[in-house]
Amino acid sequence: MLKQRVITGVILAVIAVSGFVGLQGAWFAAFIGAVVMLAAWEWMRLCGESRQGGRVVYAATLGLFMVGLYRDAPAIIFFVAPALVWWCMATVMILRYPNGSGLWRGSFLRQLFGLLILLPAWAGVVWLRAQEHGLWMLLGLAVLVFGADIGAYFAGKAFGRNKLLPAVSPGKTREGLLGGMLLSLSLALAAMLYLGWGLQSIVLGLAGAALVVLISVVGDLTESLFKREAGLKDSSNLLPGHGGVLDRIDSLTAAIPLYVGVWLVLGSRLA
Repeated sequence: MLKQRVITGVILAVIAVSGFVGLQGAWFAAFIGAVVMLAAWEWMRLCGESRQGGRVVYAATLGLFMVGLYRDAPAIIFFVAPALVWWCMATVMILRYPNGSGLWRGSFLRQLFGLLILLPAWAGVVWLRAQEHGLWMLLGLAVLVFGADIGAYFAGKAFGRNKLLPAVSPGKTREGLLGGMLLSLSLALAAMLYLGWGLQSIVLGLAGAALVVLISVVGDLTESLFKREAGLKDSSNLLPGHGGVLDRIDSLTAAIPLYVGVWLVLGSRLA
């Protein structure tokens, strides 16, 4: 199992680095769009859709949305604003679960939730890549999110005693959350000091980074909630040893819109 997981991880890393570094413009948007369409195909499984035809139609519809949105190029705020509203709603959902779950158990609502999760994430990555220092901005996002995942894993293993939200994800602990936050913010602080940021920029940057880490945890827990509702352990078995695409990007789907929002609000005041 470990060998399979490592091999899959190496292949995914090569594909991701090649795509992020080697592609730009429409080709990059299509590359990220393909990942999002696979995630959409999996999302329909979490919505209770067992028919392959229905899952393919949903993914293809999302693909057509992305083509139209890339062509018309609406301002990024039109993606960020509804996404942030959704993630605030999702936070309430996971905190109250299972109370209130009867309000959103219908398949149509969950399909709508999928659009609010996946489309802004796609648009945010495409927007970040198009910026002058886009690759570095994306690297910063990856460090925050994956640093939080790694820190949470090891802190949870070593010190985990108190469950975070056992009704949603029994394996996650408050100690893991704190460990993930500490590692991410430590890495962010080290990068800011290396870049020579001033005190005000560091304080603002760390505040923004903390929010991004917290919302990434919400993204992870939200997928856990929908998997629990669907009675599934993984979103699919597309990635041997890793589950599905959604299982790998759930934290990112929540972190991306907020990360973009932080840059929109604070970007001119940082560095």
